[in-house]
Amino acid sequence: MDISHIPDLITPAIPVFVITVIAEALWVKRLRAEAGATVKGHTWKDTLASLAMGLGSVAVGVGWKVVAFAGYAGLYHLTPLRMGSGPWAWVLLFFLEDLCYYAFHRVHHESRFFWASHVVHHSSQHYNLSTALRQTWTPMTGWVFWVPLALLGFSPEMIVTQQAVSLLYQYWIHTEAIVRLPRPVEWLFNTPSHHRAHHASNAVYLDTNYAGILILWDRLFGTFTPEVERPVYGLTKNLSTYNPVRIAFHEWAAIARDAARPGPLSQRLGYIFRNPAWKPKAAQALEAPPPVEAAHPSP
Repeated sequence: MDISHIPDLITPAIPVFVITVIAEALWVKRLRAEAGATVKGHTWKDTLASLAMGLGSVAVGVGWKVVAFAGYAGLYHLTPLRMGSGPWAWVLLFFLEDLCYYAFHRVHHESRFFWASHVVHHSSQHYNLSTALRQTWTPMTGWVFWVPLALLGFSPEMIVTQQAVSLLYQYWIHTEAIVRLPRPVEWLFNTPSHHRAHHASNAVYLDTNYAGILILWDRLFGTFTPEVERPVYGLTKNLSTYNPVRIAFHEWAAIARDAARPGPLSQRLGYIFRNPAWKPKAAQALEAPPPVEAAHPSP
């Protein structure tokens, strides 16, 4: 398959990513000097791990992009619908692709099979532009969420272009250097403040703010939470490694171990497909604290 006509907005942007990561690191260092520890900042090991994950993701994406594009093309040629490529088609695609991203993102948090791919992006305990580059090496779990666009008659070129636009938009919101934007922007768009909450492990922020570009979907579907307390970045159970291979595959390995445990098929499937925090009732009972006996008054 000739891949020369597949749009690529990400690779040309790599130099911009590198320059802005360095610029942000210098700026955040200045902020930390002025404001103490109110921002998390950077560490060499974490930043290098994020960059390694990003480079690995680009390498995997070279091949996967061809497969995904071919899939969209096949479905596009099967459907009788055609949206064209005029201005209104692009406007409609902007909203529909963003809705597809919301569905993709929400499912990748709420089902462990999909979370195993996406957890990579949340594995840093820091929050900066390099975190945006910490991407999965198993992107195959996401393709199906954009299938409706091809079936509606949007060309594969338009679909992958809008996907890239969304990804580029989401790059700049991975920062602590921007506190708040004007209220109309915060109400309508995904912003650094909204996405900081999404990357936090605080109980109040879990499973919220799935937006790509527009925060409207979270407001509409009840998953929006404003940034109200200082975020604690990372996972509820953080990794103790900067090894890119372990970062990329640790959750897949954990799923395999859990699914191999003795138990009925429903338990095995639960470990694979239910919420990442799910455990069978027997395991929940073992982890539950012992009941506290009621105090009796002395006779």
